[in-house]
Formats: sequence, C-alpha cells, structure tokens
Amino acid sequence: MKNVIHFSHANGFPASIYRTLFAELGDTHELRYIERIGHDARYPVTRDWPHLVDQLIEDIGRRYENPVWLVGHSLGGYLSLMAALRKPHWVRGVVMLDSPVIAGWRSSMLRFSQWTGLDERITPAAATRTRRTSWANRDEAWRHFHSKPAFARWDERVLSDYIDFGIPQTSADGTRTLAFDRRTEYLIYRTLPHTFGTRLAHGSPVPVSFIGGTHSNELRHAGLAATRRLAGERFEWIEGSHLYPMERPIETARAVQRMLYAMASGG
Repeated sequence: MKNVIHFSHANGFPASIYRTLFAELGDTHELRYIERIGHDARYPVTRDWPHLVDQLIEDIGRRYENPVWLVGHSLGGYLSLMAALRKPHWVRGVVMLDSPVIAGWRSSMLRFSQWTGLDERITPAAATRTRRTSWANRDEAWRHFHSKPAFARWDERVLSDYIDFGIPQTSADGTRTLAFDRRTEYLIYRTLPHTFGTRLAHGSPVPVSFIGGTHSNELRHAGLAATRRLAGERFEWIEGSHLYPMERPIETARAVQRMLYAMASGG
C-alpha cells in the first residue's frame, strides 16, 4: 500500500492544476487534496486563517486512519504546517514549497502593513481585486495566459490544466470563468498569518522540509533565517519563481520525493 500525500494548493490555483506534479509523485505515493480551499462557507477566510486550518484538519481526520505526509505550495505549505502544529500525531512530516516562515521584525512589519493596508503593495492582493474572471472560449483563455511572461514560463501541461480546471467552461456557448473566487483570493492574501515566529519558537513537533525558488520574490520579502532554522539540512533550491511547481513540475516532484525519503529515514 502506498503512503499518502495530502497536498494543499497555492492561493488562486485549484489543486487539479498540479496534475503533472501528482502524476510523477503517484509512482510512489497516493495523492489526495481539497480542490479549492476557502470556498466552503463553513470555513470562512479570517485573520490568521484558523477556519482554513480547520477545513484541512477535518478533511484529514475524515479521510485517514494513519498519519500522512502533508505537502503544500505557498498558502498550502502554511496551512500544512499549521495543521501539523495542532494535530502532530496525525502528520508524518511537512514539505513546504516556497512557503517561508515570517518571524522576528518581519512579522511585526507584516502586522503593521496589514493594519495600514500597505501589504497590498508587496503581495498580489491588489491585482486580485480587478482580476479578469471570464473568457469567451478555451482558445481565448489560452492565448491570454500564454502571452503573459509569468505564465509563459509554465510547463505547457500545467498551463493546459490551469485552463481546464482553473478556468472551466461555465455555459453552453463555451464561456470560461475563473474557478477560484477573486474575493476569496484577495482575503487570503490580506490575512496572511504573522504569528509563525511565536508558534515555532521551540521548533516543530514533526519534521519539516523546505524547497524554495531561486527567483522567488516571496522569499526575498520574508527572509530565510527562520525557515532555515526550522528545516535545517532539509532545505533545497529549485530554479524558478514562487510558482516553480508550475514551471518545473517534474523537478519539483523529485525534490519532494527526496525530502520525504529524508524525513522517513530520520535524516
């Protein structure tokens, strides 16, 4: 029987768009996930994301009898670690994909910027408020995103899945609409937790690994000191931006497998 990976997606990107990554990991693990975190009214988006963590924990508790691996990208990495802190006996270990721990003075700055609204300048929050939400057909959606520099770097299999699952057809005339509600995406950015430093002052109750993108603006803003202390030797780089799992899904899968092996063997 394969070990289970419960994967949590990044903000704005439903889990199914990671299918290329899942297929590679599927040789050694069973992949499960919540398709769109934050879209269930029972788990609203609020400051520090307590209800989103509840959503993940309740899904884990409902699905599994034995501890599982948690792997998450960006938002998903944070939620995975937060779930592990609350239910460590349910979790074998956590792999965080470009989800840097914000601690120390940066944590204080984040809290201040959220209070003043300045955080919109250093996160994609502002852009989400006016994000386009519909396209006439699949071809138009493909051309739109393929022409954008950030999306042009994506593996084309992932971009195709983004068009199919992130912008599904919603009417008989072929119209496609964003699957991830832009208001939810905006609120998630605006309520990023700033309490990780305190929660992790004495380390994590489960092993944690971290894989960062070499050109990630998110890592540059957050700093890496707290993340390096948390992950120790289980820290790797992958060439790419904050969205490197979309740019290099196969390389990402192999890095995740290395991290899982290291944690399973006590390394």
